[in-house]
Amino acid sequence: MSVGMSGTRDAQAGPDASAPRSAGDLAGLGIDPDDLPDGLVVADEHGHVVCFNAAAQRITAVSAADALGERLEKALPLEDLEGRRWWQLTDPYGGLAIRVGQPERNLLLPGGREVLVTVRYVRGEPTGPVRRVVVSIRDTEARRRTERSHAELIATVAHELRSPLTSVKGFTATLLAKWSRFTDDQKRLMLETVDADADRVTRLIAELLDISRIDSGRLEVRRQPVDMGAAVGRHIQAYVAAGQPADRFLLRLEQPLPALWADPDKVDQVLSNLLENAVRHGEGTVTIDVTPAASPREGEDTGTSVTVSDEGAGIPEESMNRVFTRFWRGSKRGGTGLGLYIVKGIVEAHGGVITVGRAPGGGAEFRFTLPVSVPAYLT
Repeated sequence: MSVGMSGTRDAQAGPDASAPRSAGDLAGLGIDPDDLPDGLVVADEHGHVVCFNAAAQRITAVSAADALGERLEKALPLEDLEGRRWWQLTDPYGGLAIRVGQPERNLLLPGGREVLVTVRYVRGEPTGPVRRVVVSIRDTEARRRTERSHAELIATVAHELRSPLTSVKGFTATLLAKWSRFTDDQKRLMLETVDADADRVTRLIAELLDISRIDSGRLEVRRQPVDMGAAVGRHIQAYVAAGQPADRFLLRLEQPLPALWADPDKVDQVLSNLLENAVRHGEGTVTIDVTPAASPREGEDTGTSVTVSDEGAGIPEESMNRVFTRFWRGSKRGGTGLGLYIVKGIVEAHGGVITVGRAPGGGAEFRFTLPVSVPAYLT
């Protein structure tokens, strides 16, 4: 036998002299099996392995030299999760002649390592004998990371819901059972607490819906004219009304600003998250700069940029690349850690970009830029 290309062996035995045609077809397209991101194993009509690419070697820890020419069930001894030998169970070369393969499923390599395997049966004619068995192998680590992320999300949500719901249940049960024993002021205090906790639950549910839409690419943006300076001003006024000193905020507007079309509710959500982070986790003056900027969207000249910075300790350099990931909370605990992940999703849904860095005063600096997105009929 001779080696035709990396991880591929020409099979001269048997009735089909062109046994490595699966790999050869790839070579004809200028593709080396070793360039494929997933493991590729190909067996001929006799069940001997004729292709075993680099990814398959990495995933299975079996060298191509040992696998090529071996029987498929020996080179790739897979078992299902119940310990049954997979190739004996599926019998790719026997059984119904209308079978075209096996759908993706979790299987086990020797030693118990879990992999995702998809199998395709290649026939010379629709109900003819199997000429090739093409096996795709994928590592499960990426899927496991996704599953862990979902599990963390469920655990976080359960934890965040427990506290307000316990409070709501406790106060309402107490009021219903002992209404006449409380003064009007006590009743008002309890109901105000229930109202605040209900708002907290509503916000958490809204965050979950936003995450679902962001992850699925279904976050809708309803564009309207937005006065960014006025929007920032409203948020500052709300903080001042809630007790923050007015001189803690510095709003700087660079005029003229381009006419911005964006979703006003979602812009408010972005501003609310960024200002809350600066107020709660930063120190000193919170500076908000609203300026014209180059548009992040190709084909547009201008955009609007908003920079929110504080004078606190800032974000450690090693944490900069994790700020917009789920559950990042920095050095201080509290909250779900989902706000900045949602902010990034909203900004990107508008075609914009958001960055984080260190402010001139030493604190954190968040800067997002939105394209003006003026409707075509107005241009």
